[in-house]
Amino acid sequence: MGTFEGKLIGKGFSFAIIVSRFNDLVTKRLLDGALDCLQRHNVDKDNIDVYYVPGVWEVPCLANHIIKSRKKRYSAIICLGAVIRGQTPHFEYVASESAKGVSQVALANDSILAYGIVTADSLEQALDRSGAKTGNKGYDAAQTALEMVNLFNEIK
Repeated sequence: MGTFEGKLIGKGFSFAIIVSRFNDLVTKRLLDGALDCLQRHNVDKDNIDVYYVPGVWEVPCLANHIIKSRKKRYSAIICLGAVIRGQTPHFEYVASESAKGVSQVALANDSILAYGIVTADSLEQALDRSGAKTGNKGYDAAQTALEMVNLFNEIK
């Protein structure tokens, strides 16, 4: 019986982080968490690039463009953003389509995209999920990316 499990080793891997500027009070904290995780696991700062997009809707589009451009090959792309429920159904559309888009880009390109887009009913919930109380989803997404790149590398 073979058992395969990714490790949290960052040395030698490179990462793109796509972060939404919308709800930047939250997304800056998510980015800080992701960078903290990568640096704690020995990812060289020169192997981390941060890309900013207007909102979470644009995250999958840029991820797809980065992968297709092949100008710089990343081990994984970490997707960060925050969607906070408002008074209209806009929340459902944006949250659902960003999740679906990230998934489609990952599967269509056989690439690792870690999903760190917080969806919350209130600013307080979003802040809690970006480091105030219940951990940092940016850190978690970076940890997922690390584990997956190691797992993919082990399978190769």
